Amino acid sequence: VQLVESGGGSVQAGGSLRLSCAASGYSVSNFCMAWFRQAPGKEREGVAAILYDNRTYYAESVTGRFTISRDNAKNTLSLQMISLKPEDTAMYYCAANRRSACSGVWYAQERYKYWGQGTQVTVSS
Repeated sequence: VQLVESGGGSVQAGGSLRLSCAASGYSVSNFCMAWFRQAPGKEREGVAAILYDNRTYYAESVTGRFTISRDNAKNTLSLQMISLKPEDTAMYYCAANRRSACSGVWYAQERYKYWGQGTQVTVSS
């Protein structure tokens, strides 16, 4: 199982970015998946998650601005981010686990066994 993120970059406040996570070694349709982020000096936090049945969950700080989605045909996970704020600056990580192994709350890191290397998002004011 391998996860590779892409799509990060530098944007001004109010801008948009779309992150992608390419999965290999398994079908994303059978996994629970999520995006996490970690800003310098802060703990890693859950941003959004999608279950095998397409239910989605979002952190309060990104609700209404971020959208998580999955493309089963392309085997990818995406995070569309709009109205970006400087406080969204962080390294963003894709995470996943097999459906049968997904337990606990969606934003718990221990819920996910597989992680990508991350993609940097920088939002300037």
